[in-house]
Amino acid sequence: MNKQAQGDGTVGKAIDVLDRVASIGRPVRFSELLADSVHPKATLYRLLQTLVSQGMLAYDDGRQTYSLGIRLVRLAHAAWRQSSIAPIAQPYIDQLSELVGETVHLAQLDGGQVLYVDKRNAADPIDMYSQAGKIGPGYCTGVGKALMAFQEPGDLEQIIRKQAFYQYTPATLTSECALRAELDQIRAEGVAYDREEHEPGIVCVAAPILSSKGRPLAALSITTSTQRKSLEELNQALPALLETANRIAMAVQDWQFPN
Repeated sequence: MNKQAQGDGTVGKAIDVLDRVASIGRPVRFSELLADSVHPKATLYRLLQTLVSQGMLAYDDGRQTYSLGIRLVRLAHAAWRQSSIAPIAQPYIDQLSELVGETVHLAQLDGGQVLYVDKRNAADPIDMYSQAGKIGPGYCTGVGKALMAFQEPGDLEQIIRKQAFYQYTPATLTSECALRAELDQIRAEGVAYDREEHEPGIVCVAAPILSSKGRPLAALSITTSTQRKSLEELNQALPALLETANRIAMAVQDWQFPN
């Protein structure tokens, strides 16, 4: 459990349990949760019972497993509609994916990481890590770097401190110095790339969606496999990507989105 949750009392502990169930990605038994829990057995059981009674978790008597509850799903959908740029961007990313025939991602920053808030698969989809609702690293993804490049200096310092610089592939940026140099280039060109930095064989071109004040609201990317297209070939879709990012930004102007 993280230190912040420890200091947030019962609510923090309950949210930590929810995070743990969600991170496993499948129905989970009590014994699995207890195995790496910092809570005593009785405390963990009490937290789980409370979450079940509130509809945040569901309990399967037959399998004796816990999974995310309907109430939590409903809250997640409400948050998606009210706090995410995704509902406004949806028709634009639909059009872009159909136009270029490749996978389109929409992402926002969550702390120092990337939260994929929407995704449109190509007509012939390829297997990759990113899915709507998943969290990914910022320093080695196109959308992450596009978002980081346009942060206010103080915010950027905090975000960079949160980067792990784990080397996923031989192309991964593994130092703050290398990342800062690339962010400078992205800031100058308005475009970011993932050159097989997070997943072997996966490349993308990304652009920020900027508010009227020049702050990044989200980032948009077109992603493909090197077996299908080279990065140079993917670059041919750059005009469509930039136009779509601009259209979404204009649509957001009339929406009460933090900027």
